[in-house]
Amino acid sequence: MIVYEVNIKVREAVVDDYRAWLGDHIRELLTLPGFVSAEVFCVEPEQADGEHREMVVAYRLESHHALSDYLREHAPRMRAKASERFDGQLQIHRRILAPLVEMLRV
Repeated sequence: MIVYEVNIKVREAVVDDYRAWLGDHIRELLTLPGFVSAEVFCVEPEQADGEHREMVVAYRLESHHALSDYLREHAPRMRAKASERFDGQLQIHRRILAPLVEMLRV
């Protein structure tokens, strides 16, 4: 299992519109091969800046191969949709998390 994490900083003026769009975007991604699930988190800042809100989307994929396929075959199109609709309103940072150790409560 791989986690593909997308950190998003959204201008407050478009946050409601972005959240609505994001739900549809995630549902579309979950139809692609290799995607297993997604979680959306709101970042709770120590101090609100009043201009931005931050969110994190954690996608779980079956494998590195599935992520590589997504990045090669689908990511440019999916990212373009966000850029066209929210040009200049978002800052996005992505990273890939590979499992090192899993610990469960006993």
